[in-house]
Amino acid sequence: MVRAIVLLMLILYLPFQVQAQNYPRQTIDLDLFVQELFSEQEDENISYEDLYETLFQYYQQPIDLNNTTPEELASLFILSRSQIASFFQHQQDNGKLLSIYELQAIPNFDMITIYQLLPFVRVDDAGLYADTRPLWQRLVGEDNNALIFRYERTLQQRRGYTSIDTSSRSQTRYLGSPDKLFVRYRKSIAHDYSLGITAEKDAGEAFTWSPGTRRYGFDFYTVHFQLYNKGRFKTIALGDYQLQIGQGLLLSSGYSVGKGSETINTLSRANLGIRPYSSVLEYAFFRGAAVTYKLKDNLNLTSFYSNKRADANLQSDTLSGFTDTFTGIQTTGFHRTTTELANKSQVREQILGSSLQYQKQAFTLGITALGTTYSSSIKKTDAPYQRFEFSGTSNYNLGANYSYTWQNVYLFGETAFSKSGGVGSVNGLIANLSNKAEVALLYRYYDRNFHSLYGGAFGEGTRNINERGFYTGIKIKPINRWELTAYYDRFTFPWLRFRVDAPSYGDEYLVRLYFKPNRQTALYGQFRTESKGLNAPNNATAIDYVAQTLRRSYLLYYEFSPTRTLSLKSRVQFSSYEHENPQQTGYLIAQDANFTIKNIRLSTRYAIFDTDSYDTRQYAYERDVLYAFSIPAFSGKGTRLYALVQFELIRDLDVWVKYGLTHYRNVDTIGSGLETIEGSRRSDVKAQVRYKF
Repeated sequence: MVRAIVLLMLILYLPFQVQAQNYPRQTIDLDLFVQELFSEQEDENISYEDLYETLFQYYQQPIDLNNTTPEELASLFILSRSQIASFFQHQQDNGKLLSIYELQAIPNFDMITIYQLLPFVRVDDAGLYADTRPLWQRLVGEDNNALIFRYERTLQQRRGYTSIDTSSRSQTRYLGSPDKLFVRYRKSIAHDYSLGITAEKDAGEAFTWSPGTRRYGFDFYTVHFQLYNKGRFKTIALGDYQLQIGQGLLLSSGYSVGKGSETINTLSRANLGIRPYSSVLEYAFFRGAAVTYKLKDNLNLTSFYSNKRADANLQSDTLSGFTDTFTGIQTTGFHRTTTELANKSQVREQILGSSLQYQKQAFTLGITALGTTYSSSIKKTDAPYQRFEFSGTSNYNLGANYSYTWQNVYLFGETAFSKSGGVGSVNGLIANLSNKAEVALLYRYYDRNFHSLYGGAFGEGTRNINERGFYTGIKIKPINRWELTAYYDRFTFPWLRFRVDAPSYGDEYLVRLYFKPNRQTALYGQFRTESKGLNAPNNATAIDYVAQTLRRSYLLYYEFSPTRTLSLKSRVQFSSYEHENPQQTGYLIAQDANFTIKNIRLSTRYAIFDTDSYDTRQYAYERDVLYAFSIPAFSGKGTRLYALVQFELIRDLDVWVKYGLTHYRNVDTIGSGLETIEGSRRSDVKAQVRYKF
């Protein structure tokens, strides 16, 4: 009775509109939300499309707060671990939520966080809304499925598509057209099933049927089918899938953020287990079958097997005892030339493993084991920095992960071993010091001979090898509508690295001040600096020596929405770079104007950039068609203009069209090699249609 009275008071005095089963849907600028998770959009190891798509799936099919897990809530990157613990403690003390309004009554839940959370969650009565029809009827009858077709092309002719010049040393040309094609069909219901197929042809690849070269129309296909909560089987996956277990030291699906302006919630990895794969990265996934089976109420076993082909350049090597060897898996996914096509699917990779996870309330403990074999042997070059890299045909790993929430402190970590004897370990804590302050600490240790072929735990390097570091992050909300976030990361590399011919060290820190006076306005300023070792340029000595680089970045962002139809966004960014040479600088200034009129959405930008070199290139997020994520880099001098329009052509048929033009000053060519464009302009078009069944 008391709870009902309190809930009624919250409903009467709630200062915001919410999304519930019978309430208007809370809208969100998902593009801006994803953009603000990152401080510098330049990490090629982050699958931005995967992150964007996962959040969009949550937006389309919000999480039922009465039927969720701590890891699922953590995957939103909105709630802190202490807030997640408070949420489940509230449920334990009071039972399932009666209404979305009840979020206000949960300790540690502030209004800014609730506003961010609302578009991704709902409160349902399972007895009223559960769908008990057979699976085949749900697959046929649901309206949450869509077919997407996307077309992209650079309008200017690139060298790879021209006729062969007999006087030129290069006689290589692309085999296919400059058109990039993308087709996808997917339908899914959270906690029920997911079914999808994606096909892609990159620009320059031939659209042809050639079983001998493993080409069947499109160059790449990925198919997945997953079932959830079928008896004791929590997940059954067939086809292509990803695995996100522990802190990602052994198995990381790529759904992670790393260092950025969100300094707390993105530090730890969400233990999501088996996830569908529908991206077009042609290497970072598993192909086969995987299941998660509930042995007991708190004990789950995940087992998986993957068997797929990977791209590699095989070389004969009779001296090593192997017929063919290769230096490593090729990850570009391009098969545009005869050489690239010859490397397609040359190596078979097989992975077998299991993970046993025990979870009871705030405590999680897991053990993971897996083995990887290749049909040919990996043999690195004789370069000193590759002395401790993985070689051979097989690798196996054994690791353990844990997490524990104690009051307002969340502890997490994972430690693993590889066949070589190398050790990798990452451990951290996140503490809620008060309603206005949070702190995060993380230490990682990766041996120079630790080999984790599908790992992606927190780190400065692109892989979890040859690194030690300590990260400290803070988030402070000193007064209402203000937020200060910062981190400092110190790291060392005990052994040599590519273009670093000695043990090296570095550090990095970021400070960001965010101000949101009202729902129509947002402003933040950000400063980031990074220093790390790199071989000195123009070195005249017999042995390269390592000198520290220093990169500084400044960003000022302002957003204002004077009306419901108009949104204005301005950004000014500047960076400098030093490496035993005079300082180099670069800047970018961009102005966005976005319009929404009924069912038409128009996004535009005009930007100018000026950089001294590629080292001061400027990254700037751009709005793109649905499920695409665009973060181009600009170097040199020039301007950038793009316009993106979205509209509903007919019922259930949505259309996106984007045109972008980059004009460079004082240049005669753009790009290099087969991508060279004669002239100073590059324009691209992208069109996408989505038909909802």
